[in-house]
Amino acid sequence: MRVYVFHTLLYLSFILGYSQSETMISRLETYDITTNKRSLIREEKGHFEAPNWSTDGRYFIINQDGLLYKISDDGNKKELIPSGVAQQCNNDHGISPDGAFLAISNNDVLSGATGGTSRIYVLPVKGGEPKLITKKMPSYWHGWSPDGKKVVYTAMRNDTYDIYQITLNDTTEIQLTNAPGLDDGPEYSPDGEYIYYNSFQSGIMELWRMRNDGTDKKQLTNDAYSNWFPHPSPDGKHLVFLSYLEDQGQGHPALKKVSLRLYNLKNNSITTLCTFTGGQGTINVPSWSPDSRKFAFVSYQ
Repeated sequence: MRVYVFHTLLYLSFILGYSQSETMISRLETYDITTNKRSLIREEKGHFEAPNWSTDGRYFIINQDGLLYKISDDGNKKELIPSGVAQQCNNDHGISPDGAFLAISNNDVLSGATGGTSRIYVLPVKGGEPKLITKKMPSYWHGWSPDGKKVVYTAMRNDTYDIYQITLNDTTEIQLTNAPGLDDGPEYSPDGEYIYYNSFQSGIMELWRMRNDGTDKKQLTNDAYSNWFPHPSPDGKHLVFLSYLEDQGQGHPALKKVSLRLYNLKNNSITTLCTFTGGQGTINVPSWSPDSRKFAFVSYQ
């Protein structure tokens, strides 16, 4: 069993244990890159993850205990998003560019399944019955194309995790990476020309970029950290990403010392923004505000 699957199983048991005992504190926060200010939006005893910021800037979407919730921009209101048969949603979900739909990854309960059962669905952003997009499993959503017609995701096929792309009205998935080690966290650039992702291809987890057809792969970072989940800002100027301060191999566990860092796409400089306890669930999915000034994340105690 691969490292990624191992950490997924650890993560699921971790959720169940902490949601029952309520000894964990989860904090939904935002960070303003123009003022370097962190702001607390909502704090709960319990475990929630992976905020998306709505395209109108008025709310966030998180996952908690297998369900999806809408959080008001001031953090005071929390509302369940009906997700039909998808009742085991994980932390890979995101809002379509037009704000109308929500892509989710659900750990389907399937008789006889021997491995990961996550598959990708799409449903109205206000909730409803989800439509299955990827029949093969496991598949973990990570990005919408700018025109909303395709999604890009990480999937295990032939015992290897690579990056794939699929058109929503088609069932044919296109493989974009085929390198040794885990490729994960793919997300389109705002113009749709590139896909940013993290890869273990170099022997340590680093950020990479490729064209949207999988060609012209280029390593962007090269340091002592384990770097994960590059999220391009809507204006195309920056990437925000998660760095484990100690090498984690191919895993991205929870409750580790991590930093959020900002990659300037114009001059390739990297700035450390903040450091806290986090990792799995902190910033797995796109979470920029529409104006590219802020992004959302989750820290833990």
